[in-house]
Amino acid sequence: MSAAPKANKVLSPQPGPQLQFLSTKADIAIYGGAAGAGKSFALLLEPLRHFHNPRFGGVIFRRTSVQVRNQGGLWDESADIYTPLGAVPRQSYLEWLFPSGGKLKFAHLETEQNIYDWQGAQIAFIGFDEVTHFTEKQFFYMLSRNRSMSGIPGYVRATCNPDTDSWVRRFIDWWIDEHGYPIPERSGVLRYFIRVEDEIRWGSSRQELMDKYGADVLPKSVTFIPGKIYDNQLLLEKDPSYLSSLKALSRVERARLLEGNWNVRSAAGQYFQRTWFEVIEALPARPIMTIRYWDRAATKPSETNRDPDYTVGLKLHRYEDGTWVVADVVRVRESPLNVERIVRNTATQDGFGCLVAIEQDPGSAGVADADNYVRLLAGFNIRVRKPAKDKVTRALPVSAQCEHGNIKILKASWNDSFLNELENFPDASHDDQVDAFSGAFNELATGYSILDVL
Repeated sequence: MSAAPKANKVLSPQPGPQLQFLSTKADIAIYGGAAGAGKSFALLLEPLRHFHNPRFGGVIFRRTSVQVRNQGGLWDESADIYTPLGAVPRQSYLEWLFPSGGKLKFAHLETEQNIYDWQGAQIAFIGFDEVTHFTEKQFFYMLSRNRSMSGIPGYVRATCNPDTDSWVRRFIDWWIDEHGYPIPERSGVLRYFIRVEDEIRWGSSRQELMDKYGADVLPKSVTFIPGKIYDNQLLLEKDPSYLSSLKALSRVERARLLEGNWNVRSAAGQYFQRTWFEVIEALPARPIMTIRYWDRAATKPSETNRDPDYTVGLKLHRYEDGTWVVADVVRVRESPLNVERIVRNTATQDGFGCLVAIEQDPGSAGVADADNYVRLLAGFNIRVRKPAKDKVTRALPVSAQCEHGNIKILKASWNDSFLNELENFPDASHDDQVDAFSGAFNELATGYSILDVL
């Protein structure tokens, strides 16, 4: 990051990615790459172009308010930039008042529900610091708030470090090569997208998309600009030890945070690889066995647990020719009562020919909870299972079938999340989908037949 500005000095970006990021005309610009590239500093400079507009209103988001207030975080860094320019802080509101009357606010979107706090808002400038920490739903919902009457066309600026499991990796795929590194000649190049039937369609120009999908579509322009610590000469001069710290990281983290690799994973593919799965457009007819296996968590994100486990219900079909198809994955973070409703409603949608299996938690509370689900699903073919082996051992049988290409997945929006978790098992932060997958396969492999309930 650049050194703190003085009142008699001119604030300006460094040549290279910082300048490119602050010069682009894209509706959405993502400055993403290795650590230490000066990305947050560039994001904080961006609102200054509207410093003299009394009607300007902008917001910069972090996933949690704690991240905004952290020592040396966004709020502290913004004070170094805005205070010498005469801006007035309102710390309790995490807001800056510019001398013209314009406002810049710092805020959080800790849960997906927080997006509805912004209903009706009009925000000319929206910034996301570490955009890979936000969900795709959060990001695209906030685009609907990206408007204003201030004379400033709505636009978005975002920063991030590489994260191969984030939706951002898919979104910027055109700018990344097959090995996970940014393509230099594509840095800053504009692409255009629209949504058609909930899928993003890309084009090289607005006109190309309008010609293909109709003159009434409204494409948005996007660009991606990579950066590395070597682009931030001020940081290297001020704190040369930071480069040594990055070089001392593990191989995987070094590839991400020093080299800017968007594909690297820790122990990726040890038990599952996405190339083992054929993604099919439609389900084959007449499965001989069907199950919905639930691995439950019944916990919502909170101040004390911001990243709890998920409740996952995975539906698996088995066919007479020895193939299997993962047909659906329900994945939620909800309260116990809402989880019960989801399990019941899903069973109704699946129909009585689908076996329902519920994992039983250990202890007497787990027994009582399992009994509750048996009563809740009265009329359905329900089984309660208490896993007796460790997660890796339970996953070995289904892993072997996947490796031999015997398990396919139905094309759907949950595919990437499912495959990412599988590929990172057992080192990923969550393994709920793997547990449900293993449980479903092991249950059907014991010989349950749909004929049992017909």
